[in-house]
Amino acid sequence: MCYLNITTASSLFICIVLMTAGTVVAAPIIKSNDMGLSKASVFDVPDPKVYHYATVQPGESKVLPRAYPGAPPQIPHDIGEFLPITAQNNMCIACHDQPAEWGKKLVKGMATPIPPSHYTDLRIAPGKVSDHLVNARYNCNQCHVAQTDAPALVENSFSSGRKR
Repeated sequence: MCYLNITTASSLFICIVLMTAGTVVAAPIIKSNDMGLSKASVFDVPDPKVYHYATVQPGESKVLPRAYPGAPPQIPHDIGEFLPITAQNNMCIACHDQPAEWGKKLVKGMATPIPPSHYTDLRIAPGKVSDHLVNARYNCNQCHVAQTDAPALVENSFSSGRKR
């Protein structure tokens, strides 16, 4: 059997540490503008482009097509006056809370009714449509987006498979 004394073990440990430290110091230095996909420095603060939301008032615009069946409808009108949307202050329901209009054809200028799914509490009574909007669904612009003049960030060839 071979036993190392403390002095030999300490010397061996110090040699390993020094060899490792030498390797780390010898590693190439990465410049800040070589990090990531962008070729700009990570320390630059870019000025974002300004995009404009639709300034059309509710009822004045046409219903925008949905991206696919079941997709949340887009908001085709200005929502600046309705923000912030909170549980206590939700101006969307003033026009869109119309369960009596479910299944009926929309007339020009008519608000799209909030669907039955928003009147169903998926946690307490998942199969029951109530007579009031479920409070967990108050944050409308979590799913529904207002349109801007912003271009697509990436090319998109998605097709819903149906003709528009």
